[in-house]
Order: sequence, then structure tokens, then C-alpha cells
Amino acid sequence: MAGTVRVETPEPGIARVVFDHPERLNALSNAMWDALREIIAALDADESLRCVILTGAGERAFGVGADISEFEQNRGDVERARAYAARTHSALAALQSCRHPVIAAIRGLCVGGGLELACCADLRICGEGARFGIPVKRLGLVVALDEMRPLVELVGPANALQIVLEGEIFPAGEALRMGLVNRVVPDAELAEAALASARRIAEGAPLVARWHKRFVRRLLDPRPLTEAERDESFACFGTEDYRIGYRAFLAKETPVFVGR
Repeated sequence: MAGTVRVETPEPGIARVVFDHPERLNALSNAMWDALREIIAALDADESLRCVILTGAGERAFGVGADISEFEQNRGDVERARAYAARTHSALAALQSCRHPVIAAIRGLCVGGGLELACCADLRICGEGARFGIPVKRLGLVVALDEMRPLVELVGPANALQIVLEGEIFPAGEALRMGLVNRVVPDAELAEAALASARRIAEGAPLVARWHKRFVRRLLDPRPLTEAERDESFACFGTEDYRIGYRAFLAKETPVFVGR
């Protein structure tokens, strides 16, 4: 059975993107990588959206990345590997550049390309039984620079090297210690914990969430900030959402933001 990537809407303003290939531990086929890129692009353009949740179907895995049964086709030589990387990297880039906050809800195995996908989310919440790793040393292949960058930014060089050099599969507690995940919850509570986090995000001003995402990513870039970039810190004061927010605060009311 071929896998798919599907979108659910558990609540208004929240989208859940599901890697649905449980019989292969949610490995992503070529078609699934392409579908993921297109889905994220469509969600990015949706002004009504406030948050995206990524998760895997079934109980056994968030995802294990590339479908090894397609390795000969996709990575049989340097040129084919380069072409395959263009496909997968475009999906990872779409996730990283998505304007909406993205939460990875991780159950079971989160390894290889699955972990790379999770690293491209903004927050990661996992179940107690989740397991992590990038055991590519056993396959004789490297994690490409564009795939490695989010991992290094997230856990630092020492932890990133431990993950790829030792190639071990490690538990949720170790992932939390490294800073790889934000929160560990009982497996049975994972879906609700991710949804609760998405609700908290969705309650806030969406333009502010988008600015904060951009600011954090920009601050990881060592180039000096420009005056125009610094000036963007004050653009929020010209928005309708700012007026809605501070007036609601003064009136002790719940703000209803409009994204303008």
C-alpha cells in the first residue's frame, strides 16, 4: 500500500499534517516528499491558519525518513543522490520557511529523515516511548549540510556529532536533555498535548508569531543586523492586532486577533 500525506483540521485555525504510511513506519516515498512540499506551501499561503501540527499515523513511528526500498532508484550514484536531495531538501525548506508556527508531535520512532523533519519544526513534543537517532553510519552515507544545519542549530555541535557519529537510537529523556524536544508527555496524552500547545499559539496575534519565528532564525545568522531589520521590531505597533490586543488587555477582555 502506497503512503500518503494528508491534512486534517482538528479545530479552526489549526492544521494537522499526517505522514500516513504506518506499515513502513511512515517512511516517505518520493510522492510523499513531493506532497509534503506542496501541502506546506498551500498551508503557508492560508491566512486563516494559526498553527500546523506534524505527526505520523499509527502508534509505532513519527517517521523514519527515506524509504530504503527506493535507495537504488534514488541514491544509486552521485547524480541520482543529488537529484533526490533536491526533492527532499525543498520539502525541508518549505517547513522551515512556513510562516505559521509548526509543532512536531512525535510518537515512537523518529529517526533519519524523520528526525530531520522534526528538527525543521518550531516546537517538538514527544511521547515517553519516543526514540530518536540518525544511524546513517550503518548505511555509509552522510547527512547533507542542508539537513544537518537544523540539527546543529537545535542541539549544538557536540550533541549533533554524538547523534551522527555514535549512530545510537536514544530515548525521550535523552532527547529532552539535549534540547532536541521541548516536552515529554505520556504517550496516551501526546495528541492532546500537541493540540493544547497549538491552541495556545492560535490564541496569540498571528503576525507576532510570524515575526518571532523570523527573528529567531535571523539571530542564528552571524551577519550583523541592518537598521532595516532592527526597525522591523517596531512594525507591530502599526498593526490592527496591536490595537486589538492592548485595548482588550485594558478592558480585561479576551482579544480576537484578525491578522492585520
